[in-house]
Amino acid sequence: MRVAYILSSPRAASHKLGQMILPQLEAGTHGVEVVGIFFFDDNTLILQRGNPIGERLSRLAREKGLLLMMCDLCALERGLAMGEPRWCSLEGEGRREPGTCWVAPHVVEGVEVGCFPDLYAALAGKVDQVITL
Repeated sequence: MRVAYILSSPRAASHKLGQMILPQLEAGTHGVEVVGIFFFDDNTLILQRGNPIGERLSRLAREKGLLLMMCDLCALERGLAMGEPRWCSLEGEGRREPGTCWVAPHVVEGVEVGCFPDLYAALAGKVDQVITL
């Protein structure tokens, strides 16, 4: 089975991912193929360069082709992305064309920034189940 994780609850990245899922993925014992992880709110902060969990995720993403994506608005608010929201205007209205948003230089390698339309496109046909933590 191929799964994607959405990390939305507090400490989902530092505790659930960092202390449970990531060690299992590194050891090859997790039991499913993880194809993507989407980070919301403060969970995005784990993806900063120098964070041990973020660095391990970056390495795993390179080795396994794992998608690591931060919510654009969450990343922009925390200085982890630059530009503008992808699918909302600065006034909070929907867009038909995406805004330009890119990952800040102090984020680990292999991370993308986007919103739900970007996540859906990146995971299309690649996932059997989405799990929100």
